[in-house]
Amino acid sequence: MRPLLFLATLLLTASALVAKPNVLLIVADDLGYNDVGFQGSKEIPTPNLDKLAAQSLVCTNGYVSHPFCSPTRAGIMTGRYQQRFGHENNPAWLPEDTVAGLPLTETTYPQLMQQAGYTTGAVGKWHLGAHPQFHPNKRGFDEYFGALGGGHLYFPGEKGGVEYSIPLNRNGKDEAQTKYLTDQFGDEASSFIGRHAGEAKPWMLYLAFNAPHTPLQAPQKWLDKFSQIADKSRRTYVAMVASMDEAVGEVLAKVDATNQRDNTLIYFVSDNGGPNLQAKSGSNFTDNAPLRGSKGMVYEGGMRVPFLVSWLGKIKPGTYDQPVIALDFLPTSLAAAGAAELTPKNLDGVNLLPFLNEEKTGSPHDTLFWRTGGPGGNNAIRRGSMKLVRLGKAEPELYDLATDISESKNLAAEKPEVVQELASAIAEWEKGTIVPIFESPRAGKPAVKKKKGE
Repeated sequence: MRPLLFLATLLLTASALVAKPNVLLIVADDLGYNDVGFQGSKEIPTPNLDKLAAQSLVCTNGYVSHPFCSPTRAGIMTGRYQQRFGHENNPAWLPEDTVAGLPLTETTYPQLMQQAGYTTGAVGKWHLGAHPQFHPNKRGFDEYFGALGGGHLYFPGEKGGVEYSIPLNRNGKDEAQTKYLTDQFGDEASSFIGRHAGEAKPWMLYLAFNAPHTPLQAPQKWLDKFSQIADKSRRTYVAMVASMDEAVGEVLAKVDATNQRDNTLIYFVSDNGGPNLQAKSGSNFTDNAPLRGSKGMVYEGGMRVPFLVSWLGKIKPGTYDQPVIALDFLPTSLAAAGAAELTPKNLDGVNLLPFLNEEKTGSPHDTLFWRTGGPGGNNAIRRGSMKLVRLGKAEPELYDLATDISESKNLAAEKPEVVQELASAIAEWEKGTIVPIFESPRAGKPAVKKKKGE
């Protein structure tokens, strides 16, 4: 009997050693680079995110693949530059449009995690197509609860545009909003984690807050807490960030309470930099310091974001200074799951684990690219510490991010050979991209509906 017990113990121990980690990906929406404590904010208390940062590698050169909402999400969902498949704009809210969304030809992150043996769930903002064919349940998520459009009102009963007032959606069926939306998303994420704790299958959860994206709406308890901030827009935005931090804390507490923390790989990122809404609001209520630019721009403030990777016992906390990008989440997760063989060959993201664990030296990426507006639009490229910015037909700008994170000193005239090298690299990269397959909705103009056969 004893040999059998010993063998059983060995098998259980071996099973534990090779257990696939759960994967929790948390995405904030329009969060300013300097608007969380671990990035240096003194004005916004984010104790839960700061605690997570202390248990993470803080990637100081962490990027997303686009400077605004939907394209970044398309990149995260595929591990590929979204320009390769034409998802370079935000899709209009047109439930009859079969084009404006993440193309069905793309294999998605959750589909691959399902193949790796995971239960997959998504909570929050989708913004990857309004037609039913683009629904999260059709793209690899076993469970979904959230807002399918590009944003939503935060309080039940508020009135706004159609996209921001649609019912919430649970697995394809409408469901009423019951509370402040950030809190409701936090509750749903915690419920998912609790329901699947202790199951034989690991889980992957994509928690995509729409906070602190506009409209600026916050619970009174948080507005009261920041009553000393005179600017109303800034005060409300700060309250929204604090509310999101509280929701993140509740979700992480559920991971801890169900004894899953040591075996959960956690990512935190914003979908882009904070927007500059000076013209609309009278104040620029987000803070991207010390970066130049904001949401929508290919300067650092558009796509360099707060970026955390945590896996207790597997990734030593600290800072990581080499450039990484949210495209890396997909291959990194598959590698962590022991399913690297499922990784598609056409990815732009890479497995970060050997770099974060110091098994490999050097940079995970030789070069990173960004583009808005299709071919002939605005481009940026980073190779090493050198970054080239090309705004349409304007003369290229060159910056050394190692000494000039604020992109304040244009070195193009001093280093023409570097300008030429990077411009050539952009031209070569663009050969692997296509023109956008749909346009972003224009402010103040109705979305153009496609006729049958177009």
